[in-house]
Amino acid sequence: MSIIKVMVNGLPGDMSANVARHILKDERFHLVPFSLTGPEIEENSVEIDSVNIDLLKPQDRDNEIKSIKDLEQDFISVDYTHPTAVNLNAKFYCKNNLPFVMGTTGGKRKELEKEVLKSSIPAIIAPNMGKQIVGFQAMMEYAANTFPDLFKDFSLTILESHQSTKADTSGTARAMVSNFNKMGVAFTEDEINMERNPELQKSLGIPEEYLKGHAWHTYSLTSSDDTVHFRFVHNINGRDIYSRGTLDAVVYLFKKINEGQKSVVYSMIDVLKNK
Repeated sequence: MSIIKVMVNGLPGDMSANVARHILKDERFHLVPFSLTGPEIEENSVEIDSVNIDLLKPQDRDNEIKSIKDLEQDFISVDYTHPTAVNLNAKFYCKNNLPFVMGTTGGKRKELEKEVLKSSIPAIIAPNMGKQIVGFQAMMEYAANTFPDLFKDFSLTILESHQSTKADTSGTARAMVSNFNKMGVAFTEDEINMERNPELQKSLGIPEEYLKGHAWHTYSLTSSDDTVHFRFVHNINGRDIYSRGTLDAVVYLFKKINEGQKSVVYSMIDVLKNK
């Protein structure tokens, strides 16, 4: 397989830095030494495992992207930026014919997909890049579609805990709400309990070394007479699970590009099926 060139956007953020480190350690990939970053970032460059990466501010990227494309030729962009930047970044990728993997949550997701569908590039867009979590979601979606009203008259609580720097409600938790709704549970996304306080997170049992990078989710169901309880839990410490899934997504997208696919939005379910 040819070496896959990848530009990781969102540096010096923790998630994008983790992905960049995984790319540098994997002989299948070449890390493009540039990264789109936010206007609040003061640095002009960042070093990841002794590799210097130039940071491009929003006001500079339109002028710089042509020279980067001339230098690096074809590459895939990976986006771990900020929820407020999602839609503008997608427009930038589509305008400049840059196939991308969108790992950032938030933004207007329907508009995000429409942007790709009217472009000449394929993209992977997913609220979660952790393959095992995506598989769990798929199982819950199967249950929702196959057993409607399975949990009718049950009450639901959702607690999701992430590092304090995560600005939005978990996309994974939001996606689960619709599944529980189909199974007869009255619940809205506004009722999701977001925990971002490190002191309270420690009381939940989250190891201190992972307070700056974790994803603990608990979905609790209780019958109306309080005699039956179900609990679904997935606790993730660190970010490696998402980086490994991101690299798998990049490989899948590279395959689709070589097949000539354009104007297509793929999901992590497509990556799992690998068809």
